[in-house]
Order: sequence, then C-alpha cells, then structure tokens
Amino acid sequence: MVNLDADEIFSGLKRLHFIGIGGSGMCPIVEILHSTGNYIITGSDVDNESDTVKRIRGMGIPVAIGHRAENIGDAQLLVYSAAIQKDNPELLAAKEAGIHVFERSVMLGVLCRRYPNTIAISGTHGKTTSSSMLAQILVTAGIDPTVFIGGKLPLIGGNGRVGNSDIMVCEACEFVDTFLQITPAIAVILNIDADHLDYFGTLENVIRSFNKFLKQTSSLVVINGDDANSLKALEGVELPVITFGLGENNDYTAKNIRMNEGSHWEFELVHKGTSLADITLQVPGRHNIYNALAAAAAAHVSGAIPQDIVNGLGSFTGAGRRYEVHGVFDGLTVADDYAHHPAEIEVTLKAVKEMHFNKVWAVFQPFTYTRTKNLLQEFANALDIADQVILTEIMPAREVDDLGVSSSQLQERINKPCKLLGSFEEIADYVIANAGSGDLVITMGCGDIYKCAKLIKQKLEAKD
Repeated sequence: MVNLDADEIFSGLKRLHFIGIGGSGMCPIVEILHSTGNYIITGSDVDNESDTVKRIRGMGIPVAIGHRAENIGDAQLLVYSAAIQKDNPELLAAKEAGIHVFERSVMLGVLCRRYPNTIAISGTHGKTTSSSMLAQILVTAGIDPTVFIGGKLPLIGGNGRVGNSDIMVCEACEFVDTFLQITPAIAVILNIDADHLDYFGTLENVIRSFNKFLKQTSSLVVINGDDANSLKALEGVELPVITFGLGENNDYTAKNIRMNEGSHWEFELVHKGTSLADITLQVPGRHNIYNALAAAAAAHVSGAIPQDIVNGLGSFTGAGRRYEVHGVFDGLTVADDYAHHPAEIEVTLKAVKEMHFNKVWAVFQPFTYTRTKNLLQEFANALDIADQVILTEIMPAREVDDLGVSSSQLQERINKPCKLLGSFEEIADYVIANAGSGDLVITMGCGDIYKCAKLIKQKLEAKD
C-alpha cells in the first residue's frame, strides 16, 4: 500500500495547497513543511473558529474558509484528508487541471521517509499522549527530533516541528489503514481495540492491519506486552521486539507504583531487572503509566539516558485536548478531553475520579453513527463512571444517518442522571446553573465539543 512514487513526485514541488488545513492530521504536516522555508503553502477549512486555523494564519499561511475551486490557485500539489468527500470542489478542480493530488497519509509517508530513524507511535488509544511524551523526552534531552503529533504540545508550541537529527517522532493512526503509508525504523504499539469498525468490520481485521504495519517496519518493534491483541499482531514479524508493561516478563516495566498527594503517579522505571530511574508523572490516570513506559522504552533505545527520561516525563503536563484544564472558577474546574471511544472515556473518568472532586460532570459528544451504534452499551457503561452526564446529538462527520441510532438511545442506557441538550449554549447555561464548587465539568469527544468547554469558561469569566 506504500506509495513510493509519491517521493519522486514531491521532489522539486514548491506550491502546496491543503484542503482541511486545520485538521489534527494536517496541521503538523503544514508546520513541518513551513518550518523548512522551502514551500509556499495555502489552505482551506470549514471552521474559521478553530484555534488551529488561527495558529496557521499566524504563521503567515493564507487559509480560505469554505471549499471553492478557486482556492487552489497555482498550487502544484493538493493534499487532502480521508474525511474530504470525493465531490469536494477543490479536489475536483485539481484533478481537472492535472495538479498532483495526495491523500494526507501519502504526504506523511513522504515526510517520514526523509528521516531514517522514524519512530511511529501506533495503537487504538494513547497515541497523542505517548508521542508527546516521547517528543518531550527527546527535545529536552537535546536529541532534536522532527515531530508529528495529533495534539498541540506546549513545549514546541504546536503539533509539529523540524529538528536537525535523523529522528522523527510520528503519531501513526490506523484509521482507514492510513498508517500503512509509513515505513518506520521503530514501530510502537500501545494497544489494539475494536474501533473504526465501519472500515475494518471486525477486531481480527484491525489486528491484521497492525500486523501489516509491523511487517513494513525496518529495525525494531516496541510493544505492550500486557495486551493480548497487540501480541497477536506480532505473528510472522521477523524483527527484534522490546516489550513494556506492568507484567514481570516485560523488558521495560514499572515497580513500586504509588500515587502522591497531587493525585499523580510515581514509579520506578526498570529495564530487564535493572532500576533506571524514579519517575513522577504530571498527568493524571494510571493508564498514563503505560504511555510513559512506551515513551521511555522508545526514547532509551534512541539514545536518551535515564536522566533524560526523568526530565522529559517530569516536565510533561499534557498535550492539547488530553485532560486539558481551562481553569477553575469559584471552585468549579472546567476541562476538555479527546476521549471518544468507551475505553478512553473509562480511563479518563477513572483518572479524574481519583482526584477527589465533589462531582464529575461528563459532557459527551458521540462521534459518528457507526461507532455509536456498535458500542452503544459500552459508551453507557463508561459514562456511568461520572456522577452527572450531559449528551449532545451525534456528530455525523463523514457519515449519513441511515443506521437508526440516536443520542436518546444512549441516554436510555445510562444509569446516572443524564440530560440530552440541543446546543452548546444550552449545555453551558445548564452546567453553570447546576454544577458547584469542588465539581469538575469535563467535555469529551473528538468532534467540536471543545468549543463547549471554552463557552463555559467564557460565561464563567463574564460572571466575575
């Protein structure tokens, strides 16, 4: 599936246009290419309110709002994401004009092949956090990697950066097999779960796709030795394998795990029975021990010394939209998280429950009809961890409503007090009227629910 012809096509091109330039998978590519100073970049997006679009415009890159044929200008190459429809006017105009067209994953594959030591972080859950942790370790250690991640990392002020080493840290997503465009030196698998079943159909097909990914890796596999599905993906892979996890037999593991008074986890990092360092995480949740172990293992084999790992993980306070706290207002904490799969919602809500809030209000935006229908009861079970639940209608994204599923069906399955509200304005007003001091309100989902958290913040600030 790797499109090697794309490398030759891209060579020598200067004028690039990105459809959906504000997307989490597009923005870091744009940041990396822009940082080289070698390209003239333009873009378009449907959302002129996003922070990402504002950041891209701040780099001097023109972004048109709305998709129109004239937006492509004199571009030599058009890059689009898998979410862009085939009848998009800019995509059609480029094809009619004979302009080269790359799907986003093809462009990412081209970038990764420019770095002989690309480290690709894959898995159903935790990719952005683990990639960000690894980037934090390597950047603070002075190893100077190029970075492509799906969330804004405060250390680098964005989703991407260009480094001077031959190492690239790359978040690799399995959605519609896009990570099969990447041929990394080191592949990391955090976990494998049933997701994107509208494309894969079954969990077995998901595992099979990860297996293909590993078979096009050149040097090393770093894998969660506690995750049975991940281990299944190793079948027929003829590469050195390093494992991480909490089980005794893993190469990298955590010992003496404890929670400090700040509700953050501390542990001893151990490599093959030898203690390397004592780690203190600044991000909540026991699941982040696994993310930290993956990052530590990948960093260690890439030249980071134990003190580098201590410094990097100890200074990492999270990536954008990964338990991102917007503020505390008269004792009410407002946060946002990207969790959009039941497993992610579960670990996030369990993590914040450990932080001793009076009540946890989960404001969840279901994303796509297929995922909601396939995992309806699982979503309900995960959301029941919260004390209060607020739902929005399902965000359809690339889908049409032909499955007969709705947020009201999810509401019926939730045992905790649950409201289904029609707009972010209604949600913000309801939360402000009913949540109290000592509570946490956390918006959750991979759509535009983060705007609701910002609206709640704005309304609370206006009250002061």
